[in-house]
Amino acid sequence: MNKINRRHLLAGAAVLGLALPALAQTYPAKPVRVVLPYSAGSGPDAVVRHVGEKLSKEWGQSIVVDNKPGANGWLAIGDVKRASPDGYNLLTVDATHMTLQPHLYKQLPFVPESDFELVAPLYFTNFFVVVGANSPWKSMADLLAAAKAKSGEVTYGSWGLGSVAHVGTAMLERATGANMRHVPFKELPQLYTSVATGEVDWAFGTAATVGPLYQAKKVRLLAYAGARRVAGYQDVPTVAEAGGPAAFELSTWVAMYAPKGTSKAIAERLYASSQKALAEADVKSRLATVGFEAWTATPAEAVKVAARDKARYAEVVKQANISLD
Repeated sequence: MNKINRRHLLAGAAVLGLALPALAQTYPAKPVRVVLPYSAGSGPDAVVRHVGEKLSKEWGQSIVVDNKPGANGWLAIGDVKRASPDGYNLLTVDATHMTLQPHLYKQLPFVPESDFELVAPLYFTNFFVVVGANSPWKSMADLLAAAKAKSGEVTYGSWGLGSVAHVGTAMLERATGANMRHVPFKELPQLYTSVATGEVDWAFGTAATVGPLYQAKKVRLLAYAGARRVAGYQDVPTVAEAGGPAAFELSTWVAMYAPKGTSKAIAERLYASSQKALAEADVKSRLATVGFEAWTATPAEAVKVAARDKARYAEVVKQANISLD
């Protein structure tokens, strides 16, 4: 390589190195759109809007929340997949889309790892084991004993085939040797009303989905599928404490993604600003009221969690022969 070309390359590299921090300082220069596969008023929607208010105030630009529910989340995902990787079109989805769907569909219209990059972990939540207020079971051990004694007779509800609740119960069955009958529902309110009335024996649910029924004493919480008891529900034991399998956990998480190829500088600003927003007292308080916890991991750490979940679900889905094709 001659000296002139080498000087040109070095000069180009220096300009690029200066451009990345400069890009972070000028971004965003116009409104940022965040696309969600959820309806307005849902848990993820509420969190994104609240965090978005903080980002808008910090950046001096509007955050436009674009709700595109339906088609397994693919309308929203496809929209952002086709967008330019310039940081102005972002996607907020949960673990189901990025770690579970790849095992449920043979013709998935996106590839999580090659079409998107995780730029901002937002929050996570673990699930409770929920029964009706009049259920004869007082603990996780009672539920599992009944399921083993009456194979296939104990029923559990979920919000659909291939949902986290469906696959999570398959994990529980695998860990305990129990065999239970799945009853899928189309709507969450119908699911938990059926648990409250005893139409189905039990279900997994979050504080956001079953909290009101629990406060009204229409359901009981047998256990919490987390490593430790959760704030606000300290009287609810973990699955292991309640007589279930040791170390059994079931959770879901929500994160913000950008199209693959988004600059490192923009990704770093998205992460830093979102974490700053999640750390604010009013945001933390709002998350806590519905049982959500701010996800303080770095993007690299969150990617490892996603990879772990994806590998775990692959084994369970294959063994339980769950497919949505």
